[in-house]
Amino acid sequence: MNVLGTIVSSEEGPSTGAFAFVVAPNARVRKGAFVQVKAGSGRIVGSVQEILRSNRYFERPESVSEYGKGSSGISSAFPVGEWEYSVASCVVNGFFSESLERCFVPPSPGAQVEEADDTLLSQVTGFDENGLEIGKMLQHSLPARVSPTRLLQKHLAVLGMSGCGKSNLSAVILEELILRPKERGRLAAVAFDAHGDYIGFADLRNKEFASKTRIIEGSEMRIAASSLSPALLRELMPDVTRTAARDFAKVVNALKKEGEAFGLAELIEAVQSTDSLKDSVRQPLLSWLDELSELDLFGKTDYPAMQGLVEPGKLAVFDLSSVSSLRKKQALVSFFGRKLFNLRRDGKIPPYVMLVEEAHNFAPEKTAKGGAVSKTIIETLAREGRKFGACLCLVSQRPVHLSTTALSQCNSFIVMRVTNPYDLNHIAESCESIDKSSQDQITSLGVGEALLLGEAVNFPLFTCVRVRKTSKAGRGTPLEQMAKEYEDSLTAKQDGDAKAFV
Repeated sequence: MNVLGTIVSSEEGPSTGAFAFVVAPNARVRKGAFVQVKAGSGRIVGSVQEILRSNRYFERPESVSEYGKGSSGISSAFPVGEWEYSVASCVVNGFFSESLERCFVPPSPGAQVEEADDTLLSQVTGFDENGLEIGKMLQHSLPARVSPTRLLQKHLAVLGMSGCGKSNLSAVILEELILRPKERGRLAAVAFDAHGDYIGFADLRNKEFASKTRIIEGSEMRIAASSLSPALLRELMPDVTRTAARDFAKVVNALKKEGEAFGLAELIEAVQSTDSLKDSVRQPLLSWLDELSELDLFGKTDYPAMQGLVEPGKLAVFDLSSVSSLRKKQALVSFFGRKLFNLRRDGKIPPYVMLVEEAHNFAPEKTAKGGAVSKTIIETLAREGRKFGACLCLVSQRPVHLSTTALSQCNSFIVMRVTNPYDLNHIAESCESIDKSSQDQITSLGVGEALLLGEAVNFPLFTCVRVRKTSKAGRGTPLEQMAKEYEDSLTAKQDGDAKAFV
């Protein structure tokens, strides 16, 4: 076993919560690494929180300054190298014998500190060898394989600033769900893709994923006009009165009795021609329906049909990148999200995970009347989904703007780099398992590095997320390339015009 150093005694410890050790010469110790100390019938497991390096010859600035005036310096006058040492401060994660328990007895001063081996780490972290492999532990080679039940059943939040690698991480989770063998239990996956980050799953170069992925263009999605119930109408148009909604329901029911599919145009025509409607109701209804028609949201039938779309081990991507209206995006997430949940409650579709990109736009914490119609279904799923196997994965770069109701129901978090202090505080308030040391390290995480928290693991773990196997959509073109392509197109157009003129 690789010995890293020896525990030292001080006024603060060692205690049941923390200890420090002097790093052995030539030992390789890094911040965030896990260590172990033999204690009785088991081992105390800890993680390195900070490393301090000291040398008594450099403690007094005036002495260092004085010797620095000479040509040789203090290092030539004294054996400074022999007096340099490092002290690593560790937090205790628990005591492991047959299972991980709370630590009730502190380690002994003078005890040797060893590097935690992969076998021990796999037992104490809460990883599952049959789980979803999202990467590997930072500072260790152990693959980070997380149980789908622990990660997703009580919902997952993926949080981090723009450019930190959230979409790559989300794609990795979706890949693992698709590649999961049938005998281990497969979830269906649905992604509401705001920027086209997941359309690469259908790229034919990725055969193992393309055959299991279906892309639905947001511009082609439709809600059947017959589904426009009074409740849905008032959700989309908050100013609709109860009287108008009740009279509107009578018009819809009359059209349904005719037995033929109808769209919004037929519905508007029916409102115009129904004699029983008072003008005080008819005119506002026509105004509201005309406003809805501008969204290009309704058709004669729902598209797509959910039951044939959501299958175990397969992915359905709703590509909303072609939809410019945020209100229309929210309406689509609201309607199809609710339809998925109702079908799952009735047992007509398999257990699924619904991934929502830019979740703060679909379930904002603060919203005006009639804003963010999708907020209701997201909060409903967050509260009730786990009972029925309807799981949420909320991806956001502004957690402070995300619904507290939805975020507080997420029992697992994967936090990537965040520098905004308001977002950091909001994450700390929403996730009980985060400690001060882990919170302080979030601001310095690199691209692709993440902190795994909550139900998914036994204690906070830093991980390095693997690179996705599927090709990424060409939405993130570098700024210089976009500028060059634009100028090249202008030059080509000018040359073409000049030749045509000649």
